Amino acid sequence: MDIAAPSLIPNLKECAILLDVDGTILDLAPTPREVWVPPSLRSAIGRLAERTGGAVALVSGRSLDELDLLFSPLQLPAIAGHGAEFRPRVGSEPELRRVPLDAALKRKFALVAEIGPGILLEDKGYSLALHFRLAPDLEGAITAAVARICAENAAAPIEILPGKSVLEIKQTGFNKGSSVRELMRHAPFIDRHPIFIGDDVTDESVFEIIPEFDGLAFSVGRKVAGVDGHFEKPEAVRGWLAQIAGDGESPAP
Repeated sequence: MDIAAPSLIPNLKECAILLDVDGTILDLAPTPREVWVPPSLRSAIGRLAERTGGAVALVSGRSLDELDLLFSPLQLPAIAGHGAEFRPRVGSEPELRRVPLDAALKRKFALVAEIGPGILLEDKGYSLALHFRLAPDLEGAITAAVARICAENAAAPIEILPGKSVLEIKQTGFNKGSSVRELMRHAPFIDRHPIFIGDDVTDESVFEIIPEFDGLAFSVGRKVAGVDGHFEKPEAVRGWLAQIAGDGESPAP
């Protein structure tokens, strides 16, 4: 099945569109707050939400508040914070799935920023992200320091999520994949075939479960074993979304 085929367009009501955000539909920026949402993307996602009967969701490591601000005035079903926050329907009260990361542990990881300039701390409450896009030469030292803190706190229920120029420390027990599985049990997603697009290591848990729903998974920027194809960059994803949201034919990913 070629999801880019024109024949798919009349069948969008049988599909659910699930989208990672940073590095997938938005270009990466030096810092998380510098990303830009093109108006054309916001428009395409809004049209897709209409054409699918509301079965378009964001699946992101960002918080729900950030997603709502970025895509305002759109408010979409969302899995935020890698699954720590869950909103299966527009207008529904979001569910917080995990208590905040232990404050004392958070402070220990925050000390990693002392390694050098350019390391940015992002406190999401339920996790702490260490961004080093502005200090790429410090990646090895940051990784080693985080590993050392983990070893010293081996009993703590935490895991490290490596991303593109970021390490995120979060509690165990939830991820994007398990949350997508739950999302697919809610209307309007139930009994649909998900089309998921993601770019990062944190998206691999979703790639793994998509076959359970006879869906399709696409990576961005890198080829991932087992997925159905890939897009070269976010710009290509945005173009494809605009195509299937409209009436024209779309290029293959």
